Amino acid sequence: MTERLASFLDDAFGDRAPLHVEPMAGGGSCDLFLLVRGGARLVLRRAPAHASSATAHDVTREFRILDAVKGTGVRVPLPVVACDDPAVFGGPFYVMAHVDGVPVRGGIPAAWAADRASQRRAFEELIDALVDVHAVDWEAVGLDGLGRPEHFLERQVPRWLAQLASYGGRDLPGAHSVATWLDANRPPEQAPALFHGDYKADNVLYAPSSPPRLLAIVDWEMASIGDPLVDVAWALIFHPAAGQAMSLGMRGEHVFDRASVPSAAELLDRYAAGSGRDLTHMRWYDVFARWKLAIALEGSYAKWQRGESTKPVHEYFGRQADALLTEAERLLS
Repeated sequence: MTERLASFLDDAFGDRAPLHVEPMAGGGSCDLFLLVRGGARLVLRRAPAHASSATAHDVTREFRILDAVKGTGVRVPLPVVACDDPAVFGGPFYVMAHVDGVPVRGGIPAAWAADRASQRRAFEELIDALVDVHAVDWEAVGLDGLGRPEHFLERQVPRWLAQLASYGGRDLPGAHSVATWLDANRPPEQAPALFHGDYKADNVLYAPSSPPRLLAIVDWEMASIGDPLVDVAWALIFHPAAGQAMSLGMRGEHVFDRASVPSAAELLDRYAAGSGRDLTHMRWYDVFARWKLAIALEGSYAKWQRGESTKPVHEYFGRQADALLTEAERLLS
């Protein structure tokens, strides 16, 4: 299979060079590979063998988004080439430039831990980069047709309930009662924007030095055109505040100092100032984001239950889905 990939890349680059392929950790539901081709370091992102749903893991769609926004100021890895022929490397894939950065998952870089005063910059960068995404003139860059922005929020609850039903797994406790509240309290539509769909500190790459600097936003498989405030609420699910079910950067040897990072309210103020958007109805978005993420994670857990995934994290996603629904219900009380 490496030989077919090497031949494909030779044709794409118009030259010949030796190719070394090495699996990488991360990538969420997709597979990542480091490619060393001659003197260049590249990353290949491939669709998984088993998709969670009929619409998930469309990597050639991701490539289209990266290619469209690469000159807009949005921080993305430079896209190189895409391929929809699974015979080349076991599934559709795209290749992008390697970015020498790290996500924030369990812990944080040692340099950040040693410089507590600078840690707030990691969150400011996260918000500022998101403002840039939402400011893209998506029609001008050729992303019309990427999604259906009209009545976006109105479609979300039935869409995600159908997604949950399609898994053929658990009927999540609380999912239907939260859905009823969401439908009854839906806010007015925001002006549509390009949104990432899974925006959080482990889907961006930071330079490991201090002060924190966000280099690139990755994992665009859930991106679309619609209400951008879903991205804002989604990112704050992972804020390292006490009591959060899914805080990032709070496990391991080096962790965030909670006294040094901006509060969620401060980050909302920063987003509002940068974007000019009305955040009056953020409680609805906070509930919706947790409910939607629970259903999205349940898709991978259902794959694990069916034996279509052996990744330990996919088993863990079941417990995370339960915790998120509990948080959503608590926000309603």
